[in-house]
This record gives sequence, C-alpha cells and structure tokens, in this order.
Amino acid sequence: QVQLVESGGGLVQAGGSLRLSCAASGRTFSSNGMGWFRQAPGKEREFVAAVGWSGRYTNYADSVKGRFTISRDNAKNTVYLQMNSLKPEDTAVYYCAVNKYSTSQIETSSCEYWGQGTQVTVSS
Repeated sequence: QVQLVESGGGLVQAGGSLRLSCAASGRTFSSNGMGWFRQAPGKEREFVAAVGWSGRYTNYADSVKGRFTISRDNAKNTVYLQMNSLKPEDTAVYYCAVNKYSTSQIETSSCEYWGQGTQVTVSS
C-alpha cells in the first residue's frame, strides 16, 4: 500500500522558515517526478513546486520563486520543501504528490498519489 506522509508544518511568524518533508512508502518513486501543492480555505488546490526524477530539474509557481526550494533524496524516497521568507498568504494545507510522469511538469490531473496534507500557518 502506497503512503505519502508529510511532516514539518506548523505556526511561524512572517519572515520565518519551515521545512516540509514527504516520506513515501510502499513503492519506490525514484523514476517519478514529485511535487507540492497547497490549498487555502475557500480556494482551489494550487501548484507550488515540483522536481523531476533525478532532482536536477525543478519548477516553481511564480508566487514562491526565490523563497521556496524543492529537493529530493531518492535513497530515502523523500521529497522536501524548504520555505523561507514566509508570508501570511502562504498559509494553507500543503500536500505532496507523485507525478505519473518523470518530469517536473506536474498538475493535479497528472498526480497518481497524494499525501494527507500538513498545515502551514504564517502569522503577520
């Protein structure tokens, strides 16, 4: 059974940092792209960042470019999201997902597995 378990969320002041982790089990995803999405209350789930199978290629939403960094450790079957200079508008539930394709080009419809989400709250 495939499981994606996110951790690292929490409450942080504006300007602070958090590092999210997503550990996968039940299958190896070293050939899949992986990504992070987020969903704020009353809003649709939106793309945040993605990384290709090798970790070499990444893709970011404009709203987080220069502040967030996605990375992966295939030996640990884990993907990370380092979030710096956090803003109140980053407040959301963050979900990791596995892309059915190997690239960093990802959208909700191309994701075959999802985590349960972790809450990130940024206070002003």
